[in-house]
Amino acid sequence: MNPWKFYGRQEQLTALERILNRRRWFFAKVAGRRRIGKTALIQQAMQAIGSRNPVLYLQVPDSEPVGVVSAANDALDTFHVPADRYPRPRSLPQLVKLLETMMEGGYVAILDEFQYFNRRGCEEFCSLLQAAVDRLATKADHVQGGLIVLGSIYTEMTALLEDRTAPLYNRVTDTLDLTHLDIKSLLDILRDHADPSPERLLFLWNLFEGVPKFYRDCYEQGVLGADRAILLRRIFFESSSPLRTEAENWFLRELRGRYDVVLKFVARNPGRMHNELVQAIREASGNPETQIGGYLKVLIERFRLIEKRLPVFAKPEAKRSRYYVTDNFLQSWLAALANPVSAIAFRPVEQLVQEADERLREIEGLALEKLAGRLYEERSRKQVGDFPLTMQMNGYWDRGDTEIDLVALNGNTKIIRFGSCKRSPERLVADINAFKSHVDRFLTTFPKYAGWKHEYVGIAPALSPDQRRVLKRHDMISQDLNDLTSDLG
Repeated sequence: MNPWKFYGRQEQLTALERILNRRRWFFAKVAGRRRIGKTALIQQAMQAIGSRNPVLYLQVPDSEPVGVVSAANDALDTFHVPADRYPRPRSLPQLVKLLETMMEGGYVAILDEFQYFNRRGCEEFCSLLQAAVDRLATKADHVQGGLIVLGSIYTEMTALLEDRTAPLYNRVTDTLDLTHLDIKSLLDILRDHADPSPERLLFLWNLFEGVPKFYRDCYEQGVLGADRAILLRRIFFESSSPLRTEAENWFLRELRGRYDVVLKFVARNPGRMHNELVQAIREASGNPETQIGGYLKVLIERFRLIEKRLPVFAKPEAKRSRYYVTDNFLQSWLAALANPVSAIAFRPVEQLVQEADERLREIEGLALEKLAGRLYEERSRKQVGDFPLTMQMNGYWDRGDTEIDLVALNGNTKIIRFGSCKRSPERLVADINAFKSHVDRFLTTFPKYAGWKHEYVGIAPALSPDQRRVLKRHDMISQDLNDLTSDLG
């Protein structure tokens, strides 16, 4: 079996290496969802430059001050920080003073889940840290250590570091925001450890999107290239399954009450408009007065778990917005996996795995639309392929039944491309006439594009020669996932 290696993130890796190589004081923020690879990036950067700085890594618990101090003392012991030189703290003020002394002495201090210092009872930590950071900054050229804070809840990290009223406002010297791995990096993983077939790419991307830790979990369990049912059972349904409680550990402990209800409904009914969400949740709760606007706002702005998506060309205040779970893992967990996994003690595992797999196949159609859009954007960004984008791409829908999965524009050549995405190639072929009628309605609504060149594209995971011939007879470009990934390198 090929050894696992560090995949992607070259731009962020170079930036972090540059920060560490300065050999002067720094205060860096690294943000991104759980398991996205924040810690792995720091490890890789320090290994790459052969860093001589000693390191202290502390995972901040969601706890009272006494719990934070206890965790810090455990970390000091784990990293063999000499107690005679760095006495163990007994309070948050002592912890901040210790960190300041260590960083001045050349340590790189890494505080993971930093957002928990926004919790009640721990607020004084940031005020104390502000004073320490300011003192270190005044002698930055003589301080060879630094501070890296990691966080997975975006708005709480922002409140601590970027809000004008926050003690640490304007103190951060460097910021790195980690998003999902790009498709090329995922293909590199599959080429090294499984197979990059269209079916496997879609299956895994629908489950894990670009979260590297999840792919590594599958690799370490020996199932990254296994049959769907075997992978699902090993990763989610056995007592030692690594992702059996991941969703609860990530978000359910952060949510209470109706947040959870709204999130589950959006996951199981993706693409619903606001009035549809309100009506459905009122019916589920039995209360015709139920309001969900505040809950949606929190899930969108604070946790970034739901996105409000508008059709292409729509104004921000348009009433045709749809709601989707932003993260593929949460989408798959809530829509397909959570209920079967919860029934492990009462029903045969084989049946539960089969039910979960069937549900996953149903939502892979939506994942294909999202994947195709990402591929168009990535190909354009890397200047490969035949269609460079000149504006952000999105699908189109209206209050009637007009529905187009992909609308892509190249304003330089005045070409507009309309795409139909179907997980089933048979459905793609059968839907050609209906798809073109939707495009006609679109062009009636936006007559300024009537004079542009119009291109039609049919997208499926894999297309046979016969299916390609049918699409060609209808003046449609054939694109499957092999076509869209073959020139990514």
